[in-house]
Amino acid sequence: MFIQTEATPNPATLKFLPGKVVLDQGTADFRDAESAGAASPLAGKIFAIPGVSGVFFGYDFVTVTKSDGPEWQHLKPAILGAIMEHFMSGAPIMTSATQVADDAERDSEDEFFDSADAEIVDTIKELLETRVRPAVAQDGGDITFRGYENGTVFLNMRGACSGCPSSTATLKHGIQNLLKHFVPEVQHVESV
Repeated sequence: MFIQTEATPNPATLKFLPGKVVLDQGTADFRDAESAGAASPLAGKIFAIPGVSGVFFGYDFVTVTKSDGPEWQHLKPAILGAIMEHFMSGAPIMTSATQVADDAERDSEDEFFDSADAEIVDTIKELLETRVRPAVAQDGGDITFRGYENGTVFLNMRGACSGCPSSTATLKHGIQNLLKHFVPEVQHVESV
Protein backbone atom coordinates (compact mmCIF):
# COMPACT_ATOMS: atom_id res chain seq x y z
CA MET A 1 0.00 0.00 0.00
CA PHE A 2 1.35 3.40 -0.99
CA ILE A 3 0.11 6.44 0.93
CA GLN A 4 0.77 9.85 -0.56
CA THR A 5 1.20 12.93 1.59
CA GLU A 6 0.53 16.52 0.63
CA ALA A 7 1.32 19.75 2.41
CA THR A 8 -1.65 21.99 3.15
CA PRO A 9 -1.74 25.78 3.50
CA ASN A 10 -1.81 25.14 7.26
CA PRO A 11 1.77 24.25 8.33
CA ALA A 12 0.40 22.36 11.35
CA THR A 13 -1.63 20.00 9.13
CA LEU A 14 -0.64 17.31 6.61
CA LYS A 15 -2.96 15.54 4.18
CA PHE A 16 -2.60 11.75 3.80
CA LEU A 17 -4.05 10.03 0.69
CA PRO A 18 -4.29 6.25 1.21
CA GLY A 19 -5.55 5.59 -2.33
CA LYS A 20 -8.79 4.20 -0.91
CA VAL A 21 -12.12 5.64 0.17
CA VAL A 22 -11.91 6.82 3.77
CA LEU A 23 -15.54 7.94 4.24
CA ASP A 24 -17.94 7.26 1.39
CA GLN A 25 -20.21 10.06 2.58
CA GLY A 26 -19.81 13.06 4.84
CA THR A 27 -16.81 14.05 6.90
CA ALA A 28 -15.63 13.43 10.44
CA ASP A 29 -13.62 15.88 12.56
CA PHE A 30 -11.93 14.82 15.80
CA ARG A 31 -10.28 17.27 18.20
CA ASP A 32 -9.55 15.02 21.18
CA ALA A 33 -8.34 11.46 21.74
CA GLU A 34 -11.34 10.38 23.81
CA SER A 35 -14.04 11.17 21.23
CA ALA A 36 -11.76 9.94 18.41
CA GLY A 37 -11.16 6.56 20.05
CA ALA A 38 -14.86 6.07 20.78
CA ALA A 39 -16.00 6.87 17.22
CA SER A 40 -13.18 5.59 15.03
CA PRO A 41 -10.50 2.94 15.48
CA LEU A 42 -8.31 4.73 12.91
CA ALA A 43 -8.67 8.15 14.54
CA GLY A 44 -7.92 6.51 17.91
CA LYS A 45 -4.69 4.99 16.53
CA ILE A 46 -3.59 8.32 15.09
CA PHE A 47 -4.37 10.18 18.32
CA ALA A 48 -2.25 7.61 20.21
CA ILE A 49 0.79 9.17 18.51
CA PRO A 50 2.22 11.86 20.81
CA GLY A 51 1.89 15.33 19.28
CA VAL A 52 -1.33 14.74 17.29
CA SER A 53 -4.02 17.32 18.09
CA GLY A 54 -6.60 16.76 15.34
CA VAL A 55 -7.77 14.18 12.79
CA PHE A 56 -10.17 14.89 9.92
CA PHE A 57 -11.62 12.34 7.48
CA GLY A 58 -12.81 13.29 4.00
CA TYR A 59 -13.91 11.11 1.10
CA ASP A 60 -10.45 9.87 0.14
CA PHE A 61 -8.10 11.59 2.57
CA VAL A 62 -7.10 11.95 6.20
CA THR A 63 -5.71 15.23 7.48
CA VAL A 64 -3.73 15.24 10.68
CA THR A 65 -3.00 18.35 12.75
CA LYS A 66 -0.05 18.43 15.12
CA SER A 67 0.60 20.43 18.25
CA ASP A 68 3.44 22.97 18.42
CA GLY A 69 6.07 20.57 19.81
CA PRO A 70 7.00 17.76 17.41
CA GLU A 71 8.22 18.16 13.84
CA TRP A 72 6.60 16.43 10.87
CA GLN A 73 9.73 14.42 10.12
CA HIS A 74 9.22 12.64 13.46
CA LEU A 75 5.42 12.30 13.30
CA LYS A 76 4.93 11.40 9.64
CA PRO A 77 6.38 7.83 9.75
CA ALA A 78 4.25 6.91 12.77
CA ILE A 79 1.10 8.34 11.15
CA LEU A 80 1.81 6.56 7.86
CA GLY A 81 2.31 3.32 9.81
CA ALA A 82 -0.98 3.74 11.70
CA ILE A 83 -2.94 4.43 8.51
CA MET A 84 -1.33 1.56 6.62
CA GLU A 85 -1.82 -0.89 9.49
CA HIS A 86 -5.45 0.09 9.81
CA PHE A 87 -6.27 -0.31 6.11
CA MET A 88 -4.35 -3.60 5.88
CA SER A 89 -6.31 -4.99 8.86
CA GLY A 90 -9.66 -4.43 7.13
CA ALA A 91 -11.11 -2.86 10.29
CA PRO A 92 -13.88 -0.28 9.81
CA ILE A 93 -13.02 3.43 9.79
CA MET A 94 -15.93 4.27 12.12
CA THR A 95 -17.23 2.08 14.95
CA SER A 96 -20.82 1.94 13.69
CA ALA A 97 -22.93 3.13 10.79
CA THR A 98 -24.91 5.42 13.08
CA GLN A 99 -21.76 7.39 13.87
CA VAL A 100 -21.00 8.08 10.22
CA ALA A 101 -23.61 10.84 10.24
CA ASP A 102 -22.58 13.60 7.91
CA ASP A 103 -21.18 16.60 9.80
CA ALA A 104 -22.95 18.82 7.30
CA GLU A 105 -26.28 17.19 8.18
CA ARG A 106 -25.59 17.72 11.89
CA ASP A 107 -24.70 21.35 11.22
CA SER A 108 -27.90 21.89 9.21
CA GLU A 109 -29.82 21.28 12.43
CA ASP A 110 -27.97 24.26 13.95
CA GLU A 111 -28.36 26.59 10.95
CA PHE A 112 -29.82 30.01 11.48
CA PHE A 113 -31.37 32.37 8.95
CA ASP A 114 -34.62 34.27 8.45
CA SER A 115 -37.16 32.31 6.40
CA ALA A 116 -37.55 35.38 4.17
CA ASP A 117 -33.90 34.83 3.13
CA ALA A 118 -34.43 31.17 2.10
CA GLU A 119 -33.80 31.85 -1.60
CA ILE A 120 -30.54 33.71 -0.83
CA VAL A 121 -29.45 30.91 1.52
CA ASP A 122 -30.17 28.26 -1.15
CA THR A 123 -27.95 30.15 -3.62
CA ILE A 124 -25.18 30.51 -1.01
CA LYS A 125 -25.33 26.79 -0.18
CA GLU A 126 -25.23 25.85 -3.88
CA LEU A 127 -22.14 28.02 -4.44
CA LEU A 128 -20.44 26.56 -1.37
CA GLU A 129 -21.21 23.00 -2.48
CA THR A 130 -20.15 23.38 -6.12
CA ARG A 131 -17.32 25.91 -6.01
CA VAL A 132 -15.89 26.24 -2.50
CA ARG A 133 -15.99 22.81 -0.84
CA PRO A 134 -14.22 20.94 -3.68
CA ALA A 135 -11.36 23.47 -3.64
CA VAL A 136 -11.07 23.40 0.14
CA ALA A 137 -11.11 19.58 0.16
CA GLN A 138 -8.04 19.67 -2.10
CA ASP A 139 -6.27 21.42 0.78
CA GLY A 140 -7.48 18.81 3.30
CA GLY A 141 -10.35 20.72 4.86
CA ASP A 142 -14.04 21.45 4.67
CA ILE A 143 -16.29 24.50 4.98
CA THR A 144 -20.00 24.28 5.74
CA PHE A 145 -22.81 26.81 5.95
CA ARG A 146 -23.91 27.78 9.47
CA GLY A 147 -26.07 30.85 9.02
CA TYR A 148 -27.00 34.09 7.29
CA GLU A 149 -27.99 37.28 9.06
CA ASN A 150 -28.06 40.94 7.99
CA GLY A 151 -25.84 40.37 4.95
CA THR A 152 -23.28 38.26 6.82
CA VAL A 153 -22.66 34.59 5.97
CA PHE A 154 -21.39 32.42 8.84
CA LEU A 155 -19.30 29.37 7.93
CA ASN A 156 -17.82 26.48 9.90
CA MET A 157 -14.23 25.55 9.00
CA ARG A 158 -12.86 22.03 9.62
CA GLY A 159 -9.80 19.91 9.00
CA ALA A 160 -6.82 21.79 7.61
CA CYS A 161 -8.93 24.97 7.46
CA SER A 162 -9.44 25.06 11.20
CA GLY A 163 -6.70 27.21 12.68
CA CYS A 164 -4.98 27.76 9.33
CA PRO A 165 -3.07 31.05 9.12
CA SER A 166 -4.34 31.63 5.58
CA SER A 167 -7.98 30.83 6.42
CA THR A 168 -8.77 34.52 6.97
CA ALA A 169 -7.48 35.33 3.49
CA THR A 170 -9.47 32.40 2.07
CA LEU A 171 -12.63 33.69 3.75
CA LYS A 172 -12.21 37.39 3.02
CA HIS A 173 -10.62 37.40 -0.42
CA GLY A 174 -11.80 34.11 -1.87
CA ILE A 175 -15.18 33.06 -0.51
CA GLN A 176 -16.47 36.54 0.35
CA ASN A 177 -15.64 37.89 -3.12
CA LEU A 178 -17.21 34.85 -4.81
CA LEU A 179 -20.43 35.12 -2.79
CA LYS A 180 -20.65 38.92 -3.24
CA HIS A 181 -20.27 38.46 -7.01
CA PHE A 182 -23.15 35.97 -7.30
CA VAL A 183 -25.28 37.13 -4.34
CA PRO A 184 -25.23 40.95 -4.05
CA GLU A 185 -27.02 40.77 -0.67
CA VAL A 186 -23.89 39.23 0.91
CA GLN A 187 -21.71 41.88 2.57
CA HIS A 188 -19.40 39.82 4.85
CA VAL A 189 -18.27 36.26 5.52
CA GLU A 190 -17.31 35.16 9.05
CA SER A 191 -16.04 31.94 10.59
CA VAL A 192 -17.80 30.46 13.62
